[in-house]
Amino acid sequence: QLEDQLRQSQKMEGIGRLAGGIAHDFNNLMTSIMCNAELSLMDLDTNDPLNKNMKEIQTTAERAGALTSQLLAFSRKQSLQPRVLNLNSQISEIRNMLIRTIGEDIDLRVILGDDIWMVKADPGQIDQVIVNLVVNARDAMPNGGELTLETQNVVLEEEYTKKHHLITPGNFVMLAVSDSGIGMSEEVIAKIFEPFFTTKLKTTGTGLGLSTVYGIIKQSNGMINVFSEPDNGSSFRIYLPTIAEKAEKIVKSDFSGSVPRGTETVLII
Repeated sequence: QLEDQLRQSQKMEGIGRLAGGIAHDFNNLMTSIMCNAELSLMDLDTNDPLNKNMKEIQTTAERAGALTSQLLAFSRKQSLQPRVLNLNSQISEIRNMLIRTIGEDIDLRVILGDDIWMVKADPGQIDQVIVNLVVNARDAMPNGGELTLETQNVVLEEEYTKKHHLITPGNFVMLAVSDSGIGMSEEVIAKIFEPFFTTKLKTTGTGLGLSTVYGIIKQSNGMINVFSEPDNGSSFRIYLPTIAEKAEKIVKSDFSGSVPRGTETVLII
């Protein structure tokens, strides 16, 4: 079992390096396309027939750029802004948005653990992790069902960590996202975190949602496990290491007053 886990982690590392390298090169190409499109738009009249084409190129390049950011997340090469945060507060803030996302035919249950420990992670990325898992759970319950979000303090003993590669004993906060949907086979579970692997129709998904989740959790020094069986739903359990600090208050920037200006020219190469 440990050999299988090691082989899987090595495979994911290899795919991650490949995805990261491609994402950087692809991003450079997209930057060039976007810059040239923007320069061309500056010289085009708004009524010019080419104006619409150039804007379409610009929009498509922006969408391609969004894909590269997901690949960078999987390869753990994105820039994070980690903060000390409380997962219970994080879930409570986006709860209403999650209810709107899943629709009326799915019952959302939120079970928040008492006196939850602090973790250090990027709050925006953690939101993305939760939303991606919730959207996947929703898609796995086309006829409705039950979706559960749960947090809990857990202590992983050495006996447990011996059976799980690349995890050390210690205190963790567990975040579980469980559904009563169609479930997955062992063959599917073995591939779900790989980029562009999807069981959905090509028109409904890129296969980057779970790979993004994997990259964010790994970059946050955490671990993610999946438990699922066909017709018996799925449960994704995330373990984030705790930190002995108080949660940071996230203050939104409020720009008011006049912005200082200069007369110089800035050349960016």
